[in-house]
Amino acid sequence: MQFLILSDIHANWHALEAVLKDAEDRYEQIVCCGDLVGYNPQPGEVTRWVKKNCATVIRGNHDKVVAGLESLDWFNEVAQEAARWTMNNMETADLDYLRELPMGPVQTEHFHLWHGSVADEDEYVAYVREAAPHFGQFELALAFFGHTHLQGGFFAKGDRVGPLERVGFDDVENVIELEPDYQYMVNPGSVGQPRDNDPRAAYALYDSDKKIVTLRRTRYAISKTAREIQEAGLPNVLGLRLLYGA
Repeated sequence: MQFLILSDIHANWHALEAVLKDAEDRYEQIVCCGDLVGYNPQPGEVTRWVKKNCATVIRGNHDKVVAGLESLDWFNEVAQEAARWTMNNMETADLDYLRELPMGPVQTEHFHLWHGSVADEDEYVAYVREAAPHFGQFELALAFFGHTHLQGGFFAKGDRVGPLERVGFDDVENVIELEPDYQYMVNPGSVGQPRDNDPRAAYALYDSDKKIVTLRRTRYAISKTAREIQEAGLPNVLGLRLLYGA
C-alpha cells in the first residue's frame, strides 16, 4: 500500500493543492497528523477536503482550540488572533468535524499517528534528546507525527537514537529505506507553514511493501496565500513567515 502523509496543513489551500499535484499517482490512501486549521485563510476548504479524502485523521492543538475543546490562552498573541478569526469564519458543520477528530496516538495496520508525541499530543519533539524517551512506547516499527513543522524525524536501534534528515534545500526528496529491527518516528513536515527555513510545502510518502519513506518538498504560490492572508484581515506577519519558512 502506498500512503500520502500530511501534517500541519493549517488552512493553506494553495500549499495543499501543490502537494497533491506533486504527489499525483504516487499514493492510494491519505492520512493526516493534525492541525487542519489555524494561521491561513482557507480553513473551511481544507477541512472539507480532509473530511472527504483522508482515511485517517487525528486532531492537532489548533483543531482543538478552534473547535472550542481547549482554551486559546496558552497561544501567543498572533496565534490567538488567527484562532479567533478561524472560529468566526468556519461553518458549524466544519467546526463539528474538528470537534469529533480523535486524539492521537492512533494505530493503523502499518504505522502509528500522533500529533506531538506518543505520550502527549501537545509535546514538541524536535531534538534527539526529546525523541529518545518515546521509543519503545509504541508497538509498530514506524510512526508519523507533526506539530513542530520541522521535516525529518528520528530512528532508534537499541540504545542508539539518531536524526533523520529533511530534504536538502537544493533537492526535492530524501528517500529513507527502513531497516529491520529499527523503530522510526517520521515528521513529514508542514504542508501549510514550514518552520525549517525552507518555504516549500513539505509532506511524506510511504510504501508499506517496499518499506520506504520518501520525504518531499514542493513549491507553491506563497505570494498568493500571503495576499489572501492580508485580504482576510489576518495578521500580516503570517504571510511574511511563509516567505521565509520560519
